[in-house]
Amino acid sequence: MSIKSAILGILSWKPSTGYELKKIFEDSSFMYWSGNNNQVYKALISMEDEELVTSKVIHQDNSPSKKIYTITEEGLKELKEWVISSPEAPEIKKTFLVQLAWSDMLSNQELSEILTKYENEIKSQLIMQQEKYRRSIHSPNRNTRESLIWEMISENIISTYNNELNWIRGTRQKLFENEAAEEKDKMNYQMREIENKKYIELISTTEPLSTENDALNLVALCWEHETHVLMIHYAALSEDFFKLKTKAAGNIIQKFINYGIKAAVIIPQETIQKGRFKEMVMETNKGNHFRMYESKEEAEKWFLN
Repeated sequence: MSIKSAILGILSWKPSTGYELKKIFEDSSFMYWSGNNNQVYKALISMEDEELVTSKVIHQDNSPSKKIYTITEEGLKELKEWVISSPEAPEIKKTFLVQLAWSDMLSNQELSEILTKYENEIKSQLIMQQEKYRRSIHSPNRNTRESLIWEMISENIISTYNNELNWIRGTRQKLFENEAAEEKDKMNYQMREIENKKYIELISTTEPLSTENDALNLVALCWEHETHVLMIHYAALSEDFFKLKTKAAGNIIQKFINYGIKAAVIIPQETIQKGRFKEMVMETNKGNHFRMYESKEEAEKWFLN
């Protein structure tokens, strides 16, 4: 497959400038070209010579002129011929597998660390793909069938990352059975439902939450259970979370905002009235993504709003 086929596909959806094509490539999860200017414009020049596309310069009063490319009948014909051709087998290119192949030279701790780093990277990618799917970035949606096709493409990509996470966990379990058992018990949570709305209730953790990576783990947990709603009990948070100078709260809350998570912290009444918490509660409860409440009932009421 060449970049020309991908460009023809995009132009069959809508006329675009070279810059717009570049942005679509950059944001796409499956059109894997880098989308750098040389690639895109070199292909467009060649395609125009082959009469697969035409271009028109649009002059703008307060901005530079722009060249818009449109697919031709010949371009549509070539695109269909490629779409209907025999599909290629998927390529498996995973640099991590090459690293792992020679990892027997590492200690258990070192091996565990590279697995953790890879797992965190996959979690980040999974969260990003879920967010793209939620926003339907660069998806044509011209009719029901096309929308379903693009939805299934997103599901294919998301399932790939989920399968990779399952493989990492299985690998870790076989290599370090005792450590795997400990990892499983790190977060004590329950799935809840109110008026057909699912949420996760995080009751406790072996290590109190305090870092952005902890927030990403919670976001990944939400995606895993197909919910954007999270309830966190006071005991699961570190003391640093409630100290403004550490910025722990701000960093965690920002991650929830970035990934569209609606989170509430349940704080005991005797604690929420203390001076050091009052100011934070008043400030956070102005937002739409993160709030603090004295009871589960108050939090659930907010979840339903």
